[in-house]
Amino acid sequence: MPEGCYSITDLMLLMTDKIGETARVLDDTETGAFVDAILAAQRIYVVGAGRSGLVARAFAMRLMHLGMEAYVVGETITPALRKGDLLVAFSGSGETHSIVEFCETAQALGGRVCLLTATPDSTLGRIAEIVVDLGVAAPPVPETPGQYEVRQLTGQYRSVSPEFAPFGTLFEMTSLIFSDAVLSALMELKHCSLDEIKGRISNIQ
Repeated sequence: MPEGCYSITDLMLLMTDKIGETARVLDDTETGAFVDAILAAQRIYVVGAGRSGLVARAFAMRLMHLGMEAYVVGETITPALRKGDLLVAFSGSGETHSIVEFCETAQALGGRVCLLTATPDSTLGRIAEIVVDLGVAAPPVPETPGQYEVRQLTGQYRSVSPEFAPFGTLFEMTSLIFSDAVLSALMELKHCSLDEIKGRISNIQ
């Protein structure tokens, strides 16, 4: 590596240390409520912007593999949300305008809203019924415009993570690992076998 730059190994270990800090202080009440909400929902919708949206899509795919009815908001085949359905939002800042609007709409339709975030004291944090704080190891998000696309285009998008993991990287990695851990717990609670899961994986790719 060039002089003055951390090695890739060091950076990876630093990131995993930060994620570990968050994992060790997760609120069991929050995480338990999140799992219970998923188990109680007839249908689960997921939403997120940018790379958080990619994590949300991965979560929806795995829910489907577990035999649950899961949809990604904005897809052409996503059905109308009904009373009692669950919307899971992924947002590090908790302020992205489009996600706020989706969550407000879901509530107005009688849906429940869960939020995975690094900023529980946010607009989305006040909307959501269940909030899981995944930003314990990250500094506060500075005030920036709420529209995700504007923040990206103007360079005002700021990470909820330290400089070594820019542009929200730490939140995205933590939310991916957290959601995969939730899926592992759901697999046990639903007594899903690997054969059942394999049978639901796409075979026309």
